[in-house]
Amino acid sequence: IEVTFDVDANGIMNVGAEDKTTGKKNQVTITNDKGRLSQAEIDAMCKDAEKYAEADKLAKERVEAKNGLENYAFSMKSTINDEKTGGLVPDEDKQKVISACDEAIQWLDGNQEASKEEYDSRMKELEGVCQPVVTKMYQQGGGAGGMPGGMPGGMPGGMPGADAGAGAGAGPQVEEVD
Repeated sequence: IEVTFDVDANGIMNVGAEDKTTGKKNQVTITNDKGRLSQAEIDAMCKDAEKYAEADKLAKERVEAKNGLENYAFSMKSTINDEKTGGLVPDEDKQKVISACDEAIQWLDGNQEASKEEYDSRMKELEGVCQPVVTKMYQQGGGAGGMPGGMPGGMPGGMPGADAGAGAGAGPQVEEVD
C-alpha cells in the first residue's frame, strides 16, 4: 500500500492511498474549517468596511490635523528654545511664541476629540503668531552671512548665480557635457 500526503497553501490536506497488488485507489481531502470565516461572514465584513470607509477617512484626517498641530507646537517651542536659533529672537518675541505654543498644547490636552476644523483653526492661529517671528529670525541669521543652522560665512565662492563675477577663477570650472 502506497500512501501520499499533500498539503496545499490553504492548509488543505489531500491523502491518497493505492493498493499496488489490486490497483485500488482511494483519496480523502481533509480541511480545517474550524476558526475560519465563512464566505457570508467575509462578505458582511466587506460591506461593513465600505459602509464605514467615509467615517474612517474623516477620523484619519482629524487625527492627522491633531498630530500636525501638536508637532508644530512642540517643534516651534524647541526651535525658539534652541541655543543657536533662539539667540536670534528678542525675548519679547520668544515669550510670545512659547506662550502661544503652551496654550495650544494645553488646549490639545483638554480637547482630544475636537473636530478637524477646530484643529486647523488652532493651527492657523499658532502659525499666525509663530511665522512672523521665525521669518524675522531667519532674516537675521541670513544677514550674518550664513545659512541658518549651517555653513557659517556663507557658501565658498558665493551662491551659484548670485554674483557671477565674485567666484570667477577662484576654483574649478564645471561645464555641462552632453
